[in-house]
Amino acid sequence: MDRNEIIVISGFRIADMAYELCRVSGLADMIRSSCGREDPLIAMKPNLVGPIPAGEGATTHPEIIEGVAGYLRAEGFRNLAVMEGSWVGDRTQDALMVTGTGPVCDKLGIPFTDLQSDDYKAVDCAGMTIKICRRALEADYLINLPVMKGHCQTRMTCALKNMKGCIPNQEKRRFHRMGLHDPIGHLAAGIRQDFIIADAICPDLTFEDGGNPVEMNRMMCAVDPVLMDAYSCSVIGVDQESVPYIRIAEECGAGSGDISGAKVSVLLEKMDGDTPAYIRGDLPALQWNGDYRQILKIKEMVEDIDSCSACYGTLIPVLRRLEKEGLLHDLPGRIGIGQGYRGKTGKTGIGSCTSGFDISLPGCPPSADDMYEFLRKALSR
Repeated sequence: MDRNEIIVISGFRIADMAYELCRVSGLADMIRSSCGREDPLIAMKPNLVGPIPAGEGATTHPEIIEGVAGYLRAEGFRNLAVMEGSWVGDRTQDALMVTGTGPVCDKLGIPFTDLQSDDYKAVDCAGMTIKICRRALEADYLINLPVMKGHCQTRMTCALKNMKGCIPNQEKRRFHRMGLHDPIGHLAAGIRQDFIIADAICPDLTFEDGGNPVEMNRMMCAVDPVLMDAYSCSVIGVDQESVPYIRIAEECGAGSGDISGAKVSVLLEKMDGDTPAYIRGDLPALQWNGDYRQILKIKEMVEDIDSCSACYGTLIPVLRRLEKEGLLHDLPGRIGIGQGYRGKTGKTGIGSCTSGFDISLPGCPPSADDMYEFLRKALSR
């Protein structure tokens, strides 16, 4: 598979689609030519951001792991692994069970590494030192299985940001203090992605923690993570310039964001009885008419300074719920959230970082239910 190539597949049989992408891309030959050893460690890195079912649009469908593993074993590869570390505030083990990834790994006999519990190594990432989990660095071949979806702070997330699950929690917090884009871009230079299958079955195109899935029934594969993210921006209608980490990763030598020269091919699922077959075809452009004005209006009610995704990503849907109930018109000023408020004062704050505020909800992060009840009471005062 060439560096400028993207293959898109559309259908309903998720495991079969993943298998076909591996086959058509020539994944086995790429692994053999890249690794040069008899039994390479092939690691799969899904997105298990939290204990959220894949149907909510936030986490990788476990059937993709099943399809990739089935292909690899058919090609004679046996040393397989799955690894991930959920976002700060949730346990990877909980996400493993809720998403169904744990049962799939057990069924297939593939070991799973919880990167939240892994040791780490400081790595020079194009001039920025970043701590990366050792198990991720030990993989001979890394297959990234991100979800192409929206993100409340970076507009979108796909291949590049999914590698944030390969760093320890302390480093994830530092990424947020640094503003996410710069460290995510540099991380791409420190941890190699060899092959990417992006899950676009039913992504939430507004928030990384799901809840508003859009039925797309497709997946995409590539070997260049920068190109994959640039292409994903074009699919969901996000201006690539509004996602600076794509440009930063390109400048760090991780790939090319120039989609004008990309070679995109499409496979369409056709059923022959109970057996799926895939033919070359044309995929109509996704008619996504997402209106971000409502989201931007709600974000203006929040004063965010270096917040973690788990906290911020939980707050925005809570505010949307309160708005639908007609309660936000009495909001007493902007809501403070984020690590930048430690030791500072304010009126209304969310999370333990805002403990010095007049009224503050403790938690790291607080649950959505606690946020809702806290803000509802604050608004009724």
